[in-house]
Amino acid sequence: MDQVSAVVITKNEAHNIERCLASLTPVADEVVVVDSFSEDETVAICERLGARVVRQAWLGFGAQKNFAQTLARHDWVLSIDADEVLDPTLQQAIVAAKRAGLAGGYEVSRLNWYYGRFIRHGLEYPDRKVRLFSKAKGSWDESLVHEGLRFTEPFRSTRLDGHLLHYTYASVDEHIGKANRYTSLAAEEAFRRGARPSIAHLLSSPPSVFLKAYFLKRGFLDGLHGLVLAVLHANAAFLKRAKLWDLHRAARHQGIAPRRRMPP
Repeated sequence: MDQVSAVVITKNEAHNIERCLASLTPVADEVVVVDSFSEDETVAICERLGARVVRQAWLGFGAQKNFAQTLARHDWVLSIDADEVLDPTLQQAIVAAKRAGLAGGYEVSRLNWYYGRFIRHGLEYPDRKVRLFSKAKGSWDESLVHEGLRFTEPFRSTRLDGHLLHYTYASVDEHIGKANRYTSLAAEEAFRRGARPSIAHLLSSPPSVFLKAYFLKRGFLDGLHGLVLAVLHANAAFLKRAKLWDLHRAARHQGIAPRRRMPP
């Protein structure tokens, strides 16, 4: 049976990490945690649960995950975030895949938890991600936010049954705070690529995101949760472009220009 290294990056995740690591016990042959000098009990919890912990100053999302992969003893890695949990069906699916012989890559469906409940419609579901793959063939890009996997060659992706439970935000206030940070990073990333703001994008993007989240993706079936999330997604779309405009405004004032032109 193929062996799998689970890799997790952490920073002050004491409130999440125990349930994450507990869910890895049935499927992982080793667990590697790369911790960015947590100030809470994260490291103590990880060590108590048998994980191998390495401390590393923050390199960025993608770079930190790539560093964690270099520490894995096995070729197959299961990349999971500290606020994610394998449900029993997904655990069984991974074990079955290991017994059959791992090949290609494996896609999971994330079930996202917002404000006290899991969301099954809108932009939040099924939120499919490749998370089990060969470290020799996959690595993370170094985007400032929403890092993605890059592969050295095409492969067949197998979708695994079950869910990766993603415990995102306990409150709207927490969501807004992180959205503010993420839209700043997204705007900076777009600015570095040479993206340009426009009135058309500022006007059209928020309503189009809302319509997609609430109506096309049936967010309305999640009740008030779905409405709040659709509005917050639309707001994030506006903030990203408004912050991009602000970066260009500041750059013009300082005589700085992005490297190349492209649409946002």
